[in-house]
Amino acid sequence: MQRKGKITIRGTVQGVGFRPFVYAQARTLNITGTVKNLGSEVEIIAGGERFDEFLAAVSRGPPLSRIDSVRVSLTDRKIPSGFSILPSAPGSLTGMIPPDIALCDECLTDIFHKGGRYENYWATSCVNCGPRYSIIRELPYDRERTSMAEFPMCPSCSAEYQDPASRRHHAQTIACNICGPHLELFDRLGHKVDCLDPVAEAAELLDQGRILALRGIGGFHLACIEESADTLKHRLGRIEQPFAIMARPDHLGDIACWSDEERIALTSPAHPIVVLDKRDPFSHPTISNLHTIGVMLPYTGLHYLLFRRLRHPLLIMTSANMPGYPMITDIDRAMAELNRDADFFLTHNRTIMNRCDDSVVRRGFVIRLSRGIAPKRTAIDLGKHCILAVGPELNANATIYRDGFAVTSAHIGNVRNPATLEYLQETVRNMQRLLGPKFDMVAHDLHPQFLSTRFAREIASEQGLELIPVQHHRAHIAAATTEPCIGIAIDGVGYGDDGSIWGGEIFSGQAPDFTRVAQLEPVAMPGGDLATRFPERTLYGILPREEILSLLGERGWSDVELGILKKQVASGFNVAMTSSTGRVLDAASALLGICRERTYDGEPAMKLESAAHGGTAEVWDPLPIGVREGREMLVTRELMQTASTLMKDSPAGDIRAIRAIAASFQFNLARGIARLAINAASRNGMKRIALSGGVAYNQAIRETIRAEILAGGFEFVTNPDYPLGDGCISYGQCVSAGMLKKRG
Repeated sequence: MQRKGKITIRGTVQGVGFRPFVYAQARTLNITGTVKNLGSEVEIIAGGERFDEFLAAVSRGPPLSRIDSVRVSLTDRKIPSGFSILPSAPGSLTGMIPPDIALCDECLTDIFHKGGRYENYWATSCVNCGPRYSIIRELPYDRERTSMAEFPMCPSCSAEYQDPASRRHHAQTIACNICGPHLELFDRLGHKVDCLDPVAEAAELLDQGRILALRGIGGFHLACIEESADTLKHRLGRIEQPFAIMARPDHLGDIACWSDEERIALTSPAHPIVVLDKRDPFSHPTISNLHTIGVMLPYTGLHYLLFRRLRHPLLIMTSANMPGYPMITDIDRAMAELNRDADFFLTHNRTIMNRCDDSVVRRGFVIRLSRGIAPKRTAIDLGKHCILAVGPELNANATIYRDGFAVTSAHIGNVRNPATLEYLQETVRNMQRLLGPKFDMVAHDLHPQFLSTRFAREIASEQGLELIPVQHHRAHIAAATTEPCIGIAIDGVGYGDDGSIWGGEIFSGQAPDFTRVAQLEPVAMPGGDLATRFPERTLYGILPREEILSLLGERGWSDVELGILKKQVASGFNVAMTSSTGRVLDAASALLGICRERTYDGEPAMKLESAAHGGTAEVWDPLPIGVREGREMLVTRELMQTASTLMKDSPAGDIRAIRAIAASFQFNLARGIARLAINAASRNGMKRIALSGGVAYNQAIRETIRAEILAGGFEFVTNPDYPLGDGCISYGQCVSAGMLKKRG
């Protein structure tokens, strides 16, 4: 039986109360010794009769920790009497600071405890909750290396910090009204509002219908009551785009329906936005004109204090930045850029070191990987090389692989503009500082014109690194599984091997070697990106027939416009060809008159899904499967023709018929995609079929594909830990590059 030794614990052991946890276990088991942080690991020197019990306890760790390894060795060091927490020292950078954590129940109780030290204090937190990633400058995680260093502890906070019996023992974010960050309220001209309680004043302004910019954990939100939603949409120029809401827990049941799994997600330490089905699909139209609504519960002390004073049960809570752009984090920039959108600004004076948007999940699948979930750390063996992957163009993030772990950053945005490119570069620098890697190679998207590709080239040139391009849809499948499989990649657009636009692909193989074995039919996008904005153009590209020209004429297209469109498709001039699943769904949405102009990413397909939600799908047989260049191909123009014929035969304006056609189109498109994959699996002797791509967020399409695959006797695979959309691409790039180098 061992009675003393050195214990080295690696993993997510920073910012999770690991040292206080070790201290408490030592006191309970009469163990003497020391514990200290060493970079991303904890070193314990300990001795005592119950050493084995102590080892078992610390190997489990506190609830928020993630332990990768526990190493025990003999030590000649003298074991001191008692047990103490030593100052941190530099060391290994093998782990990662945990994400920001929602307010715990104990701290919520403290905030509303009359006469308590934390009564009404907005930034109350403890070792089990509060900001982490958003405030850290560098590891080891101690107060002096976070933005909390600007707030020296008062005697009372210091006493709790040093008290082993307190859950704020060594809580680096401990603060109170006396010594901690404070709130201020400003009008849109930058004048400070003179008031005793900024939160109470802000709540009153919100109840009056004013729009406020709120500085939270990872950046600014714009907030207002439901009655002001239309005003906010017009100010932002986002008339159609749905808003997320924050609601009182006791009001949530009046708004939406949820499963046990969704309830767990809503109340988890991450407290993400959860996309739920509305209780009434037509309710709250100014918030969301879809059958779904994005909902989150209060997750900071500030939110709870606001809701205690608000007369309204819910708030619009949307990120205060242009879609695809980085979150705004500092008050000066917020006032400069938001003074036409917000009437007032409720802000605090704690520096946000690392911006972090709200995470979004739906039906157990991550849509946006961010606050509470990212940085995401995944154990995977990709060999000895250190890899940086810079992601795609849309919904980008970055991933770093080193020493058996891939760490993926929080959501960055759409790297189509210099501001977001700069944020990508900033994120990589921050992750380098925290993880300390020395890169060997950079993985990037195959598209040569992406700004992320340009960044990869620049950093490779500066540091002498190897460049590894990874085709977009192969990265999707690599993110889903590292095992041999048939891979279904269904999304908007991605640059293909042949320079065309892919987006409905079936692959066979194992990362990084995937062969394209089936696909959706390539269809014409007259005007290229213009057809993305106006999906009626793609509709005619799919069905270049007089009946479609007649339909467009009835909708207001001029004879000149129709003539140009007809000539463009006939000649192929400025016409892009694509196998994109998303563009086919957009065209169906346009055909049915559901969405004729896209004003935000995914709008036509999302509105088609919402319309289909109230319809009953019918089987369209036979499935139109042909062959192209030796590959099976789903002929989507035949599906579109069937939808067009059914629409023509239905009474004008018959909403039930539109819903049925929408549901049937989605259902049969999904059946066709599943059939391509099943046929490929049978030909190639595969049992596993993986699915990835943004179209798979569509519940009806995803579940139809799943049901068809399972009914065929195959294994169905997705990766629930990463987004189905492009938020998984940087991770898939990393996997592809690592497996390529491992193969040699």
